[in-house]
Amino acid sequence: MLSVITAISSWAIPVVLVFIPLYASYKKVPVYESFVDGAKDGFDTAVRIIPHLVGMMVAISIFRSSGMMDFLIGFVRPLFEQLGVPGEVLPLAILRPITGAGSLAFTTELIKQFGPDSMIGRIASTVQGSTDTTLYVLTVYFGAIGIRKAGYALKVGLFSDLVGFAAAVIVCMFVFG
Repeated sequence: MLSVITAISSWAIPVVLVFIPLYASYKKVPVYESFVDGAKDGFDTAVRIIPHLVGMMVAISIFRSSGMMDFLIGFVRPLFEQLGVPGEVLPLAILRPITGAGSLAFTTELIKQFGPDSMIGRIASTVQGSTDTTLYVLTVYFGAIGIRKAGYALKVGLFSDLVGFAAAVIVCMFVFG
């Protein structure tokens, strides 16, 4: 069975890459012109979202450099540790909604330091998969289509990240604790 799955995964992308242009040609779709139009639209979208991305990166840099993240973690750490949540994973709860690359780097460091089978490594991995980069998503997608009022989406997204973090901790404690 494993060899069948390996064969399918080896051929899936090449087959799709050959099938789509052939099918489009069969349907009389101008393949190259359609591709160029799509690429042009993608470039226009990228240019429109650059100011939003720069603003978000500056805000993240200020948040981390100012010491505000460390202040927040120091403030809530005693409460979370009383609940049995390892304090080492708290920065991940703050980083994950802000930056995917930063949270992945932090998760990697936790796993290197404590090991993938430690409770901290398991919680960090589960949080990484249970939450999203809410501020990045709002910046890129809302910026791309010109939505200016994202208040409700921000509240729901951050609440979802909080629930995802709590669920990840609870599930890891229940399954591995």
